[in-house]
Amino acid sequence: MKAFRAWSPFVLAGLACLFGPALMAQAPPSDTPDPTAGVSNTMAQRMQACVGCHGPQGRATHAGYLPRIAGKPAGYIFNQLHNFKAGRRHNAAMTHLLQHLSDDYLRDIAQYFSELDLPYPPARPDGLTPERRRMAQTLVAQGDPERQLPSCISCHGEQMAGRLSAMPGLLSLPPDYLVAQFGAWRTGLRKAHAPDCMGAVAQKLTPDEITAVSQWLSAQTLPLGVKPAPASTQPLPIACGSAE
Repeated sequence: MKAFRAWSPFVLAGLACLFGPALMAQAPPSDTPDPTAGVSNTMAQRMQACVGCHGPQGRATHAGYLPRIAGKPAGYIFNQLHNFKAGRRHNAAMTHLLQHLSDDYLRDIAQYFSELDLPYPPARPDGLTPERRRMAQTLVAQGDPERQLPSCISCHGEQMAGRLSAMPGLLSLPPDYLVAQFGAWRTGLRKAHAPDCMGAVAQKLTPDEITAVSQWLSAQTLPLGVKPAPASTQPLPIACGSAE
């Protein structure tokens, strides 16, 4: 618990609400003022434990390996929270935060972030050559039928803002985060419910394709108010156990 004292009062207050007073009561007595005193017990306050890493209101920037979670489908957020808790995804901090939370509360967290309608960062140069940009755009919009590689938009929506009930939006995510996730799928470090569609897709992409697609996706933006696409009435182009 000593490590918590080095965190900001806002994150500390969020942890107090997230885990309950019993956890914070374990801290040894201190003469310093209690930063959680008078804190309102709302979901926004509780989620300070999340936005301390994921950025204000869950809208992360291009920097680093931490993704935007604001506005993603609730089904997707819940699946990822549960994957961290169950060991299908690996991050010590996430596992520590989630291991004692119930599935019902994970759904509450997912619902809270899914309902946030917040601006995306502005578009920026992708740093790609014209040839590599065309390659990235082709993979995103058309895929590669000869390799049985579906397009990104066929699952993640025409605007790449995600698709209900559990497909995430991909635009404006940090390029390092995207590359790291593709790498985790390729090596088996990241898993999802079988059949693991993204694991299969990652295996078919070359390292250069992964880098180009990640750079292109990270440089795009979306106008305010864009929502994940409705659930498709057509089957997905690839079997996907995490689609719902």
